[in-house]
Amino acid sequence: MVLAEHTGAQVSEGTHELIGKARELAFELGGVSEVVLLGSPALADQLGAADVVVSVEHPALLQYVPEAYELALSEVLAQRSPRLLLMGNATVGLDLAAALSVRWDAPLAAYACRLGFDGTAVTATVQILGGKVFTEVELPGERGIVTVLGGAFSAASESSQSTPEVVHIAPPPRLDALRMSLLEVIAAADDDLDITSAEMLVSVGRGIDSQENLEVVQELADALRVPLSASRPVIDAGWLPKARQVGQSGMKVKPKAYIALGISGAPEHLEGMRNAELIIACNTDAGAPIFAVAHYGTTLDLFDLVPELIGKVRG
Repeated sequence: MVLAEHTGAQVSEGTHELIGKARELAFELGGVSEVVLLGSPALADQLGAADVVVSVEHPALLQYVPEAYELALSEVLAQRSPRLLLMGNATVGLDLAAALSVRWDAPLAAYACRLGFDGTAVTATVQILGGKVFTEVELPGERGIVTVLGGAFSAASESSQSTPEVVHIAPPPRLDALRMSLLEVIAAADDDLDITSAEMLVSVGRGIDSQENLEVVQELADALRVPLSASRPVIDAGWLPKARQVGQSGMKVKPKAYIALGISGAPEHLEGMRNAELIIACNTDAGAPIFAVAHYGTTLDLFDLVPELIGKVRG
């Protein structure tokens, strides 16, 4: 079972990634893949890769409110008894997974980047200590919860799309007497770019040396008409806003092309961009970890390379 996350009239890309893994596990376990859709039944047509859509409708579920979602999900879990509940390891998953683990009496594997079935038990590879250590855990028994890092799995293919069965579950009465309410939704400022939706990114790291030097890299990004992103040292220095950070503690991105300039390739950063279709790296250190994931690379100084690239792009 997957919890569908949505903003407005759009199901999140992370939900489609979880459905892809749910279909795979359901086949191995001899079951079906289900998606829980809270408050927005009209979005069921975006969930065609699932076998079943479980819908709970109530005004309190139209926007994400932790208390309301916890009550509704507890009702769904009690009635449907899935083998696994998969959730994104982001705002909703971090809010709800631990509470549901207690309510449903199920083990929780958080920060998962791999998930499989070895023939006897479901196993999850999870990150601890801020992504510095990976460990494998088993989820034995008849139930379990896993929160999955964005970009860990591929989205369900278009060939798997169909018209899923829709099952409606009555909302629990306690949704009419919530202690928590939503006061306001604040939209992101215009300059808070969503780098996760970009088809191409120019990204810069510690090798840029100073904030003033960002200008030349920004010029390349502008010439290519793509966003400028960065690794954590650049963000921590305050040279770019947090919304531009790629990595374990920032955003997970999967663009068609990722140009990494002056980025060494720390594990936390690689976790955020290793699934890009094409990775081009520039670092003067030939032994930099970034080259282990790059499709193309150069040890040229970025200050020599970038002006040449700008000239080529502009013709």
